[in-house]
Amino acid sequence: MRILLAEDDTILGDGLRAGLRQLGFSVDWVRDGVAAERELSGGDYAAAVLDLGLPLKDGLDVLQSLRARKINTPILVLTARDAVPDRIRGLDLGADDYVVKPVDLHELGARLRSLVRRSHGQLQDALSCGDLLLDPAGRQVTLKGEPVQLSTREFDLLHVLMLNAGRVLSREQLEQQLYSWGYEVESNAIEVHIHHLRRKLQADVIQTVRGIGYTIQRHQAES
Repeated sequence: MRILLAEDDTILGDGLRAGLRQLGFSVDWVRDGVAAERELSGGDYAAAVLDLGLPLKDGLDVLQSLRARKINTPILVLTARDAVPDRIRGLDLGADDYVVKPVDLHELGARLRSLVRRSHGQLQDALSCGDLLLDPAGRQVTLKGEPVQLSTREFDLLHVLMLNAGRVLSREQLEQQLYSWGYEVESNAIEVHIHHLRRKLQADVIQTVRGIGYTIQRHQAES
């Protein structure tokens, strides 16, 4: 799950990026409001963590501009501004969540997963397609009640496909949602991971739409 972190404090930003990566997120980190608005305008992010006191452009101005242009990426405001009027203004301008620093890293991860889940119309954290169950918080997958051992990248790919069940995603869209900046992606990486997932899961769980991409249907027939 790829997210954008907008935080100008070097020590805090480095800690948040490292911690969120340990929780399974792919993190791109920017340090000013102009860069945050630019990346969220053009990037395919599952969610964003936005500080308000950013240089060049304040976080609230970034938020207001994005929402005015109908960019609906879930945004969690993480800030030291704890006054009630600040919280009200942030939420009224379109923030999906508002958290005051300092925050527990695991709580931040849970809040981000919740935002992403709600943005895809999912009511529960666990995702299911027939006999296949994926637990994002525990990063576990079971098939017919039996655990399935997946690599980190295989899990992330399956997570993206299940979040977007019923929607066809191209290879480029999958790459954008899986890989953060600076990561060199082999041209056939997605195809290789799909092959491994099909070998470990029911062969027909992931379907290929020729010339377009890959999909998982919302309801799989139980065998």
